[in-house]
Amino acid sequence: MIPLSSLHAGFLSILPQVQRHATIVFRHVRCPHQKEDAVAETAALAWCWYRRLVDKGQDPALFVTTLASYAARHVRSGRKLCGQEPGKDVLSPLAQARHGFVVGKLPDWETLSSNPLVDALTDNTRSPVPEQVMFRCDFPCWLTTLSERDRQVVEDLMLGERTLDVARKHGLSPGRISQLRREFLVGWRHFCGEGEDGRAGTLV
Repeated sequence: MIPLSSLHAGFLSILPQVQRHATIVFRHVRCPHQKEDAVAETAALAWCWYRRLVDKGQDPALFVTTLASYAARHVRSGRKLCGQEPGKDVLSPLAQARHGFVVGKLPDWETLSSNPLVDALTDNTRSPVPEQVMFRCDFPCWLTTLSERDRQVVEDLMLGERTLDVARKHGLSPGRISQLRREFLVGWRHFCGEGEDGRAGTLV
C-alpha cells in the first residue's frame, strides 16, 4: 500500500493543473465565492479519484487534463464529493440551471410608482415593528379577497417582474396590468381603512 505522504506529494504535483482547468471551466460563474467553491470541489473530486487510480496501479499524472475535465464536469452537473445537489431545491444551482430560473432577494426600494407592496415585504429598519406585524397579518387576508388570477398577478409584480412579462404570462395587455396595479393599491388602502391618498379614512 502506497504511503499517504507519497499520495499527497503526487497529487500536489498535479493540483495546479487541476485548479487551472477548473478555473477555465467555471470562468462564466459571476459570483467569486461560487467560483471558488466549484474549483475547490473539482480539486476534492480529483483527489478522491487520484487515490483510487493509484490503488489500481495507474499513474494519473499521465492524464491530468482528463482527470480534471471529468471532475469539473461532475461538479457542473451538481455531483459533488459528498453527494449530488437536490434537483428540486429552489436554492440549488442545479435546480435553477435545470429549470431555467434564478433566486434573488427583494429589491431594497420600489421602482414602480405608488406601489407599496414590494416596500412592505422588504426587510427594513424604518417601518415600526407594529406596522410590520400588522402587514404580515393583513396582507394574506387581503389576498383572499382577490381572484386566483389577480393573486398571481400581485405575486408576479411583487417579485419584480416587468409589466410586459406579467402581461404576456397572463394573456393581458401591459395597459391592463398598469390599471390592475392601481386597482390593487386602492383596494389595499381601502382594506386597511385608508383613503386613496394613503390617509386614514372610513370604509364606505
